Amino acid sequence: MLHEMKTAAVLGKAVAGDSCAIPASTALKMATLNGAKALGLDASIGSIVPGKIADLTAVDLLSSVETLPVYCPIATLVYSAGREHVSDVWVGGQRLMKDRELLTVNLPHVKARSEFWAKKITEKLDELKKDA
Repeated sequence: MLHEMKTAAVLGKAVAGDSCAIPASTALKMATLNGAKALGLDASIGSIVPGKIADLTAVDLLSSVETLPVYCPIATLVYSAGREHVSDVWVGGQRLMKDRELLTVNLPHVKARSEFWAKKITEKLDELKKDA
């Protein structure tokens, strides 16, 4: 989503021929509240208010040189931050990532399944090549 915000903001400026078109704050709103509105879900998601589902992402803008200096946190978030800056994530109020560590994913299992399916796909492709 961070990359998509940057793309929307930069593309909007290019199309409009105006460097002031789609400021960072607008890009952030497009990705949050306006995204929820587009899905018809703005009553339950898209902003941090009591009664809405709590999906939150903490982004560390101060630990990496590529996001420094931070003059405007929103602009830095939109134009400079990437997935590598995400430090913590909550979905529906449940913490899924803490200090860049996934809490609900068994990484060794995911890696093993990925390798299993990569082997199966390679075998199938080899089989199809022989039949061609």
